[in-house]
Amino acid sequence: MSAISTMKPAVSEAFARRDRAGRALADDAERIARACQEMAVLFRLGGKLIVFGNGGGGTDAAHIAVEFMHPVIVGKRALPAVALSNDAATVSGVGNDEGLAEVFAHQVRHWADTSDMALGISRDGRCANVLRGLETAKDQGLFTLALIGGDGGALARSPAVDHVLVAGSDDPAVVKEIHVTIYHLLWELVHVFFDQTGPLSGETPG
Repeated sequence: MSAISTMKPAVSEAFARRDRAGRALADDAERIARACQEMAVLFRLGGKLIVFGNGGGGTDAAHIAVEFMHPVIVGKRALPAVALSNDAATVSGVGNDEGLAEVFAHQVRHWADTSDMALGISRDGRCANVLRGLETAKDQGLFTLALIGGDGGALARSPAVDHVLVAGSDDPAVVKEIHVTIYHLLWELVHVFFDQTGPLSGETPG
């Protein structure tokens, strides 16, 4: 039996894992659309998106911020966004003085306005500092959204999170890939709602 024949079932299963997670995401279409509509309203009101995560979640935060700040599609509006994990000096300074659990919460307290949005990213929903960041955001009256994987962990159960979007897999690679799809979808749908003519739900006509 050739090596290619031996690997064929493994390749098929790898695609099946991604297909299952992707279909589960599609079942969350209404929840995703609702979150995007609320985000569009807040952007119209002058809010900014504050994103944070650890490790790979930190690189996703940076990716999301640049997607909103510098759209790759010509003609799309730039919308204000900042990735808290980008500032190594602040992260390491707060981590040294207050502990790693406070690195995002500290920044949210000093960056955020009530019209802002906080998006926390965690591969398994068990990142204490992401949870603290979202709890602090909620305490300050912000819209909160968690992008998580696995069974969702503590983040999925937290009352501090307004919207929970789960990549339904325990495979870190699949979670990462589904997260990329989710935040590209968030960006796309926020612009769809933002560009609607007339006031959006939640806005008062001028």
